[in-house]
Amino acid sequence: MLKMVGLTTITFFKFRKNKSWAFAQMGLLPRKLQKTEGLSFFKLMGTGGGNGFSLRPDFGTYAFLGVWESENAAAQFFEKNEIFKRYYNKASELRTIKMLSLKSHGFWSGQKPFPEQKLNKTPKNMPVAVITRATLNFFRLIPFWKSVPAASAAIEEAKGVSYFKGIGEWPFVQQATLSLWDSFDSVKKFAYASKTHAEIVKKTKKEKWYSEDLFARFQVLSDTGFIDTNNGQ
Repeated sequence: MLKMVGLTTITFFKFRKNKSWAFAQMGLLPRKLQKTEGLSFFKLMGTGGGNGFSLRPDFGTYAFLGVWESENAAAQFFEKNEIFKRYYNKASELRTIKMLSLKSHGFWSGQKPFPEQKLNKTPKNMPVAVITRATLNFFRLIPFWKSVPAASAAIEEAKGVSYFKGIGEWPFVQQATLSLWDSFDSVKKFAYASKTHAEIVKKTKKEKWYSEDLFARFQVLSDTGFIDTNNGQ
């Protein structure tokens, strides 16, 4: 039986209207979210245009990542929290993905945010989420962004990936990607069989592109898909 030691959620909010309001919240909300009961780690992030990383921000889509001490803490937030309700009322669409971290290495803002969960047996076709995140070294910004088109094309053509989106706290410097896959096998094949991906990974290490980085794999417990809120039209 699976013993849950932590729950990670990520919610994407899409805005047709209220874009200026959503952008302003990036600076206003973090201090308020720190007071959320049962929330051990969180990030409120902007997103990149298109699917992967992009120098062009997507001012119509934002993401909230949370790591919860319990399922109940997460449920209370999504059902009763005034901040979440305000986002729901302003957004035109939202999507929430709930997941458990199975493997995580590296740091995010000096922390190891994702508690690892061990499975007795890994289901063959278990849906998987992957988060890769990095703070870029200032003097390596140009090589990184030159590699982005090739990296985005490689993952877009990968078999088994159903969704991927660039997310980040600060444009150009602090970047992350969330990707959704149909199985661990698909993730492994992409990681080891894609020459483009392998070459970029080698460059990041050899040329020290990152001052901090993290890689985490998750079991996807549920995914609402994008839901029209009938708000923020």
